[in-house]
Amino acid sequence: MISNPFTDPRWAKKTVDAIDRWVDFVSDKTTRPVANLVRGVVFGLIAGVAAITIIVLIFIGLTRGLNDLLDVWLSRENAVWVSYFVLSILFASFGALLMRKRHPKTKN
Repeated sequence: MISNPFTDPRWAKKTVDAIDRWVDFVSDKTTRPVANLVRGVVFGLIAGVAAITIIVLIFIGLTRGLNDLLDVWLSRENAVWVSYFVLSILFASFGALLMRKRHPKTKN
């Protein structure tokens, strides 16, 4: 514990150590958990934005790739609408599958 400054030559070091321990204790209980939480939120937002960007770019690439693939057999105008039609059927089927699985089956 902190002693008398007039009789103890190491009083300043003991005082600084006591203050340092107290600041570390408060920091461990308050600042570090909040900093970790904020860090997690920020990294989560960055990962979410990156995932959305990657998904959008994959869909764009899928559409362009299907357009170019259908250009081999069809004219450009027909290839575009056929590729949109094919992708819309795929996405609608996937959405219908997800909608069907949204509620568990009930036993009658």
